[in-house]
Amino acid sequence: MVNATAAQARVREEIVRLAHRGLSVPEFSRAVGDVLGRAVPAEGTCLMTTDPATMLPTAEFVENGLPAAELLRLVEIEVREPDFNTWVQLAQAGRPAGSLSEATAGDLDRSPRQREIRRPGGFSDELRVVLAGGTGTWGQLTVFREAKRPHFSPAEVEFVSSVAPVITDGLRRGLFLGDAQAWDDDAGLLLLDGDDGVRMSNKAAERWLDELGLADRAGARLPLVISAVARQARSLGGQATSTAPAPADLRPARARARTLAGQWLIVRGSLLMDGPEPQVAVMLEAARPAEMAPLMVEAYGFTDSERRVTELVAKGLSTKQIAGRLHVSSYTVQDHLKSIFAKSGTGSRGDLVARLFLDHHAASLTAPGEPGVR
Repeated sequence: MVNATAAQARVREEIVRLAHRGLSVPEFSRAVGDVLGRAVPAEGTCLMTTDPATMLPTAEFVENGLPAAELLRLVEIEVREPDFNTWVQLAQAGRPAGSLSEATAGDLDRSPRQREIRRPGGFSDELRVVLAGGTGTWGQLTVFREAKRPHFSPAEVEFVSSVAPVITDGLRRGLFLGDAQAWDDDAGLLLLDGDDGVRMSNKAAERWLDELGLADRAGARLPLVISAVARQARSLGGQATSTAPAPADLRPARARARTLAGQWLIVRGSLLMDGPEPQVAVMLEAARPAEMAPLMVEAYGFTDSERRVTELVAKGLSTKQIAGRLHVSSYTVQDHLKSIFAKSGTGSRGDLVARLFLDHHAASLTAPGEPGVR
């Protein structure tokens, strides 16, 4: 058990580093499949990018999986026919990963996609992972095993659930870097050398740099948040050098910063491995309201219980439904709501949701797997 835990810690560390290595989406997909297989053995993977608003797939990156025609049929089953562990079901389940064997109680053929496509293709159990963040679902990862191989264990599903946010971050970075390199007007991109000198920048990045400012720091060439994120990216971008278990709280090269005009930015850093001198790509984009909700909750000083209640309020649950979900009384929920309204300066559920989620896209305010209110 100790060896398995140490192996999972090393896999987690390497996935964190992969997420900061400036890989394209196809490269990231292949690398994640290889690394994840060390902790969760499998015969193939399929990563699909999705439209974050609709969850419809936009591209697929397959390793030892089904051919294109069968993938199209899978999409048709997904959107038109009832099945187990659909992507929408997983996205609403509160846990990003799930195995088909668990959902069907071991009878895989209860699933039409298994009966019609996957079993004839020589595959058995599958483990699906929703790659979602505060701004939507960016991808869908399927890990699968061939016939006569053991089903995925609950421990394997739990581990993949725990690393799903890191995989999502790496996918988002790959997508965003592609947008920035294509000169998307909203995607700011800086390429920095080893001394934080700017090798290249697009117009969006130059605009954000002006809006961040230097805060009268003598000799400063860049806003502090840019240099801090770049240095963290350099520390994460290399290969792991130790066989010891990695720390569970590796800090990502990402920060939220406020401009002089009061707008919030998300700043991300990734190490580009191309060329004789690796450069750091720093990406800047305007923070969406859903991304700011957790920060605002921290600023209001909500307790863990109040965070959970706020998340469920944002999803439209009634007091009775919240009480049932969290296994507390309705009176306890009402007490939490009174405290939430007082701390946030709001007077109703509608005011609270408007304050935290201006575009009505609720983000999770609690960490994956966090226990409910007690």
